[in-house]
Amino acid sequence: MPKPVRRHHCSQCNLSFKWLWKLKQHDRKHIGEKPHHCSQCGKRFTLLGNLKKHKGIHTGEKPFQCSQCGKRFSRSQHLKSHERTHTGDKPHHGSLNKHKRIHSGEKPYHCSQCGKSFTQLGNLNNHNIIHTEEKPFQCSHCGKRFSRSQDLKSHERTHTGEKPHHCSHCGKSFTQLGSLNKHKKRLHSGEKS
Repeated sequence: MPKPVRRHHCSQCNLSFKWLWKLKQHDRKHIGEKPHHCSQCGKRFTLLGNLKKHKGIHTGEKPFQCSQCGKRFSRSQHLKSHERTHTGDKPHHGSLNKHKRIHSGEKPYHCSQCGKSFTQLGNLNNHNIIHTEEKPFQCSHCGKRFSRSQDLKSHERTHTGEKPHHCSHCGKSFTQLGSLNKHKKRLHSGEKS
C-alpha cells in the first residue's frame, strides 16, 4: 500500500501544498510580503517569476502576438484583454465597477495610517509606501530621496524642465499630469477634443 503524501496546510485559508517551499511562497500573499523589487521602477512582487515578467515592460520586449491582427504585447494578460476586442467577450464586470468609481467619486480603500481614501486597492498599496521610512529612489541632480519612482521622475522635471503633458486644445505643456488636468478643467471644460 502506498504511503500517504504529507501535506503542508495554510493556517489562514483552506489550501494545502505538497511542498513546504510552496506553502512559504503562498504565505507571502497573506502577510503582504513582496521581497522582489524592480530596480527600474520600484514595483514589488511576491514571486520572482512575476518580477521577471514585469521587467519586459522596461525592455520593450513584446513576445505575445495577436493571431487576428498581429499586434504585439509585453504581457499575456494584455494580449488576452486585446483579443476580446475581436471576440466582443466582456467578462470583467468588476472592471466596469472600478471604472464607475471614477465618476461617482466613491473611494472604498482607506489608508489606516493617515485616512486618505482611494478608488482602487492598487493606488492604496502605492500610497502606503510613503508611510515606510524606505526611500530607495535618489535624484541624480540634488540627492533628494523618494519612496516612489514616479515621485522621483516628477521631481527630476524641476531640474530638466521637461514638460511631457501637452494640452490638446491650446498646445500648452506641463510637467505634471495633474496640472494639465486642472488647466483643461479651468480653461477648456466646455470644449470638445
